[in-house]
Amino acid sequence: MKYIVVLNGKKYEVEVEKGEATAVYTGPAEAAAPAPAPAAAAPVQEAPKAAPAPVAAGDGDPIKCPMPGTILDVRCNVGASVKEGDVLFILEAMKMENEIVAPRAGTITSVTVNKGNTVQTDQVIATIK
Repeated sequence: MKYIVVLNGKKYEVEVEKGEATAVYTGPAEAAAPAPAPAAAAPVQEAPKAAPAPVAAGDGDPIKCPMPGTILDVRCNVGASVKEGDVLFILEAMKMENEIVAPRAGTITSVTVNKGNTVQTDQVIATIK
């Protein structure tokens, strides 16, 4: 799905896929043609209320990889609310599967790795706010 997001007065096109979000700046988004004026007899509708501002991507505390290895599974998404101890990633290191858990309760603001990625010690793999 593609969305147009306005941030600090600039329009950005954002494409979202299931389980993964990718933001790509494609230049100024084209504004949709204005809707035709409603007929005089049509009732005036109240504008929908704006959603609360989302947390900025990558804003918050980094979650770092404790050892080098390969990401076997990603169990969190950007925007997900997590509790302390929730499993976020499965990391294979030294032929063992290791759970990387949420250090505290919060909202995931970025996920910087995908399943199959090789990671290094202290590499930021997500952020939580």
